[in-house]
Amino acid sequence: MAQLMTDNNFAVPDDYYALLTQMYRDLDPAQCQDVNARLILLLGNHIGDIEVLTEATRIAREHLAAAEA
Repeated sequence: MAQLMTDNNFAVPDDYYALLTQMYRDLDPAQCQDVNARLILLLGNHIGDIEVLTEATRIAREHLAAAEA
């Protein structure tokens, strides 16, 4: 069983941040949502492990419950 890697795995984290920033440049909110959905689906397909993706979706939502409390 694969496990979701949550520690920093980037050689240069700022490069990924810059890439994401560039991806959103000049997009309206609807276009941002569209590109987010496409990126999520592409990366999910690349990962291809439903257990890892299940863990990722759980972790991604954890902060919501804390914010509501």
